[in-house]
Amino acid sequence: MSEEDLPIHERAPRQSWLEQGNSLRFRFAARASAVLLLGGAIVSALVQGGYFDYPGSKWLMLPGKAAGLVGMAAEDITISGLEHHEPDVLLAAIGVQPGGSLIGFDAGRARRILEGLDWVESAKVQRLFPNQLAVEVREREPFAIWQRGDAYYVIDRSGAAMSGLSASRLVRLPLVTGEGANSAAAELVNQLSAYPDIMLQVKAAARVGNRRWTLYLDSGITVQLPEKGWEEALRTVDGLNRSQRLLSRGIRSVDLRLAGRVIVEVAELEAEDAGSKTKKAVAGSN
Repeated sequence: MSEEDLPIHERAPRQSWLEQGNSLRFRFAARASAVLLLGGAIVSALVQGGYFDYPGSKWLMLPGKAAGLVGMAAEDITISGLEHHEPDVLLAAIGVQPGGSLIGFDAGRARRILEGLDWVESAKVQRLFPNQLAVEVREREPFAIWQRGDAYYVIDRSGAAMSGLSASRLVRLPLVTGEGANSAAAELVNQLSAYPDIMLQVKAAARVGNRRWTLYLDSGITVQLPEKGWEEALRTVDGLNRSQRLLSRGIRSVDLRLAGRVIVEVAELEAEDAGSKTKKAVAGSN
C-alpha cells in the first residue's frame, strides 16, 4: 500500500514551504562559504608565490577586469595642475592605475594623501560614477636650491624641501647653503630684488652660523653682510657700485660686518711674477 492510500493521520509529516526555504538558504550559504574559502586560499597562494610583485603581472589586472564587468574600472582619469611631476607618481600615491578597480575608492582619503605629499600645496579629487576620476592639484612652486652638506634640495618660498624634484633639473634657481639658509632665503631674495645689478651677479649665498649672509658673485667677489642691518649694507654696496663701479674694479671681497665701515680687499697683479698681491682699503659708509 502506497503512502497516498494511507489515511492522512497515518502519513509521514512533510516539510512546510518555510522549512524548505530555510533548508535551501542553508545549503546556498554553505556552498558560498566554501567558494569564498577556496577563493581566499587561491589569493593567498598567489600573494605568497609573488605573482603580484612585478608590474607586468597579469594577476595585477584581475581586480580591474572584474570591476570592468560591472563598470567600476578606472577607464577615464583626468589629471590637471601638474607642472614638475608625472601623472604616474600621483596615481601611485593614491593607489590607482588606469584600468584598475575603483571599487572601495575613497576620494576624501585620496585628497588627504595627496595633500600630505611635500610637493603638493592643495588637491581636489572627485569620483564620477561609475568609472571616471578627476584629480586637480596645485604644486608647491620651486623657489631655490638649498645645499646642506653634500645634499641638494629644491625648496619652496617657505623653505620646505620637495623630495620629488631633482635639483639638477632646476639649476637656474638661486643657490643657498648652510644651516637655516632654507628658511631665510625668501627674505634675502626679496631684498636683492630691489638691487638688480647685484642680484644678477649673485651665484650663491651662504648662511654663516645661521646669523648672517655671505654672497658669492660670478666674478669671484665675496660680499660679507652683517648680522644686523644687512638690508642697509646691501643698499650701501649698491650705491658704491653705481657711483664708483665697486664690483668692477678687480677686488676680492667687500666686508660690511663692522657697522659704519666698508672694508675692500683688492688684488693687484705684479708684472714680475704674475702673482697676486692683496691690499685692503677701508672706507666709511654714509
